[in-house]
Amino acid sequence: MTMRLLTFATIAIGALVSAGASAATIFQENFAGGLGTFTSSGSVATGSYGARMRGGLSGGAQITSAAISTAGFTNVQLSFDRTTSGLDLGEAAVASFSTDGSTFTQLESVRTASGRVTLSLGAGANNQSRVFLRFAVNASSLLETYTVANIVLDGTGGSDPDPGGGVLPPVSSIETDGPFSTTIDMNAGSGRSGWVVRPTTLGQNGLRHPVFVWGPGAGATPSSYEFHLRRLASHGFVVYSEVSTSSGSEIRAALDWLVSENGRAGSPYYQRLALDRMAAGGHSRGSIGTFAIASDSRLKTTIHVAGGSFDGNGSRNLRNPAIYICGENDTTATPNCERDYSATTVPIVFTIMDNVDHINAARSGLPAITAWLRWQIGGETDRRGMFIGAGCYFCGGIWSTRSKNW
Repeated sequence: MTMRLLTFATIAIGALVSAGASAATIFQENFAGGLGTFTSSGSVATGSYGARMRGGLSGGAQITSAAISTAGFTNVQLSFDRTTSGLDLGEAAVASFSTDGSTFTQLESVRTASGRVTLSLGAGANNQSRVFLRFAVNASSLLETYTVANIVLDGTGGSDPDPGGGVLPPVSSIETDGPFSTTIDMNAGSGRSGWVVRPTTLGQNGLRHPVFVWGPGAGATPSSYEFHLRRLASHGFVVYSEVSTSSGSEIRAALDWLVSENGRAGSPYYQRLALDRMAAGGHSRGSIGTFAIASDSRLKTTIHVAGGSFDGNGSRNLRNPAIYICGENDTTATPNCERDYSATTVPIVFTIMDNVDHINAARSGLPAITAWLRWQIGGETDRRGMFIGAGCYFCGGIWSTRSKNW
């Protein structure tokens, strides 16, 4: 086995192309916060370097994305940084894609590689409700590695044009970061125990930012959801998060504090928050706490991720439209979500994500959270069609969605 960094490709199956100026980002992942929506097998680690797969006696390791919708897109291209180290003859690092999750088409197979590559997925990936990406190393030693980072899937067109009519700047996709750079205040709230994740510059062009309060799951902290919170802030939301309780008292206190800060001269939030556009939500225990305070008149909507109520009475406090986002493989929370949905009398959307468990529901559900907030408190009313009606955006791919009371 050769232990050195190798720098040239031996086999290139996918056509190398350059991204067009009109391309829109469909999906992106840098792995800095973990695997995101990818699942793994074999020895895989993540960090600032990306996702590193190691060989092994069982044949290697791989990572596979959740389903990605390319509906409305053509000329779909995959760009990523990759580095191999130590692969012997007959071993390979492989990038591939699938439209059904079982049969994968090879885009690139290399033994020695370093740097960024852009590969065309071809016509077969155009306008698909489900596209899966897979990266794998076939090697026999843990010292042999394949590292991928800064994955971007883009294409021409898109099914998510800005619908107009909202208060936020337009975006081409709710699957990726928005236009704002983000900043974190880790000592926020009346007790200085919360986080505020927000656009770095508030109030540009007179914008008053919609507000979202997020409750982490039991045993988790805001830092556990940094990727999620930054994603939402990049779309223009001011996001508050604090360790959750089942009572939701910290959510109500956060709303009080944000209202106070909006009126306090000298505060960075002074007259920069849209107090008529406030929402709350959470994951697991954070959802339970959100149910508890959902009757607060300041809330325009609530979001409940993998957090159905234990007694079936959670929906009694709902006063405005809500969404339940749950995972197919979550055998604890999803049955409770089903029961809550049956009992809900306000306008409700309920979506179950294929092959998603309790822990990964928040990350996998992030596109729906983003779109829902842009609709409900961002004012983009055309996003209703992403959740309700035939052919809705969240009715295909990994999403099985139903709704009532609209």
